[in-house]
Amino acid sequence: MAYKQMCATRGIDLAWDFPKYCGIAHYTAEGIRDQMYAEYPELYAQESDWKVLYLEKKQNMVNFLNEGAVHTMPGVIELLTALDHAKIQRCVVTHSPDELVEIVRRKNPILNTIPHWVTRHQYTHPKPHPECYIRALQLFSKPSDRIVGFEDTPRGMKALLGTHRVEPFLICAIDYPEIPAFKAQGVKVLSSLKEVVG
Repeated sequence: MAYKQMCATRGIDLAWDFPKYCGIAHYTAEGIRDQMYAEYPELYAQESDWKVLYLEKKQNMVNFLNEGAVHTMPGVIELLTALDHAKIQRCVVTHSPDELVEIVRRKNPILNTIPHWVTRHQYTHPKPHPECYIRALQLFSKPSDRIVGFEDTPRGMKALLGTHRVEPFLICAIDYPEIPAFKAQGVKVLSSLKEVVG
């Protein structure tokens, strides 16, 4: 919706549905920019600096989050409650900026039971590069710890697998073509976090 609004302000109807967006955004950091400019050359003609468009999209996202509800995935509340009661160490690793993270945490207090957050400003390379997860492991784990990681996109899963240390779970309802290869690498694939706590 934030990208649609960004395009609409320039008189462009971004005719993407959510599955198409996921099929682009969940693979590379540059995918949205490249595909949008390719499909809508008039957007590039109006603004060739993607940073300008991205900042507009980010502001739209902030507005949407502030105005409406921000829901967690099914099973999140139950899982985080169980982890908190068991005093199990936990951390979020996200490419979202702190501003968006703060809004989501404010609207979902259960997220504040997670003591550690690694956000965009703490690392250089976006997923699928494993830097973000390696950084979290350096900061918040010991070599003897058993680490379990949850991801919901192929891009994120590649980053998680790049640590060569984390027991990986892919939580998604989308039938990504990479799933068989992920399973062959030991990834456990679930359609919902409810299956973890159920």
